Amino acid sequence: MSSDPSGDDPPGFELPLRLFLAFRVIIDEAHAELARQGHPDLRPMHGFVFQAIGPDGTTAVELGRRLGVSKQAAGKMVESLERAGYVERAADPADARRKIVRLTARGTDSLVRSAEIFERIRDDWTERLGADRVRALEAALREVAPTGLWRLDVPGWFGTA
Repeated sequence: MSSDPSGDDPPGFELPLRLFLAFRVIIDEAHAELARQGHPDLRPMHGFVFQAIGPDGTTAVELGRRLGVSKQAAGKMVESLERAGYVERAADPADARRKIVRLTARGTDSLVRSAEIFERIRDDWTERLGADRVRALEAALREVAPTGLWRLDVPGWFGTA
């Protein structure tokens, strides 16, 4: 069902699939490079977890809220990432009864490397498509997407945790 009588427009369902595929290409490339750089255990969801933990840390309960997952699911993610050396739990300085989840040096290193990798991928797209087209694509996406960059509840939205 095309809105163009000549049939040149793709079907409406293709747009979200193409956007998702482009996202997947970027994320897969980033994670392959992260693996080569010493972070083979990281998965796409972990980036959302690290952002939800933030620079000051958070509790597992709050982490679950931010990610849109249950407290139990958040706890399992923390345990897994703690075993891999990406996060640590420490006493909350404001309330000794609570534990704060924080990124370790390894977790922070993965974020720094990710940022560098995403810059390189954007540069690759710019070389392939041209700077004007990449800027136009980004501007168009800003027009149709919410203004905030971070929707950390993706794990819960996808129903994966």
